Amino acid sequence: MASSATPSIRPLAPADEARWRVLFRAYREFYELPESEDVVSRVWGWLMDASHECNALVAEADGAIAGFAHYRRFSTPYTGTTGIYLDDLFTDPAARGRGVGRALIGRLTEMAAVEGHEVVEWATAADNHQAQALYDTLATRTSWVTYEAEPTII
Repeated sequence: MASSATPSIRPLAPADEARWRVLFRAYREFYELPESEDVVSRVWGWLMDASHECNALVAEADGAIAGFAHYRRFSTPYTGTTGIYLDDLFTDPAARGRGVGRALIGRLTEMAAVEGHEVVEWATAADNHQAQALYDTLATRTSWVTYEAEPTII
């Protein structure tokens, strides 16, 4: 992949399954998640279900899918606003530095504007400095701290 053309962005389509699976497995490996074809298949099912909240865009460069963005719309009661949440962003390592991530986020911000949302937001790992170098050029870093709690029955 040596082209410098701006990647084209489009919704994920059923014909993209094989390539998306390769990239999603690589994304999970990057975050050191255990291999799980159950998870890969479950997420593919979500993305192909028009009634599910999860959606996906893909970036094409030189006729091949070079990256993806998984996203969903959300509401924020404390501000009375809506937005688009970017859950996952991944670029094929061979295509990094070619504007794939920038183009995917750009499309999400364009969608947010057209749909009347107030924000596109996302989180990344504290040690993902390469991604943060891009994000710092596209968005404002917030002071929010994220927590996760495991479900329990009280």
